[in-house]
Amino acid sequence: MSYDNIRFVKLVSGDVIIAQYEEDTKVYKDIALVQAIPSGGGMQIAILPFGFPYEEEIGGEISEDKVLYVYEKIPEELKSKYIEAKSNIKIANGLDNLGGTNQSGGGLII
Repeated sequence: MSYDNIRFVKLVSGDVIIAQYEEDTKVYKDIALVQAIPSGGGMQIAILPFGFPYEEEIGGEISEDKVLYVYEKIPEELKSKYIEAKSNIKIANGLDNLGGTNQSGGGLII
């Protein structure tokens, strides 16, 4: 599955989600709710299944006509956390201690 089509949007209901967008059907799939939670040191972000607390897995779909706003840029950390939550694959930054020639600082831990 390609992760090039991940979109970060605000729905007409006011909810902010991150999801896979399917261009051909104009549908957002595998929807995760994004919530900002104030904390003592600033702000934390929670990524939850859209149906939480009644659903524990990321899924579902919403049609494009329910979208109010599409954020132009998605923070890479938010995108990574969405992929982790959806796939149960941990994405690591800084794999320098593992050797190899990839010096980009990112990768997957399976």
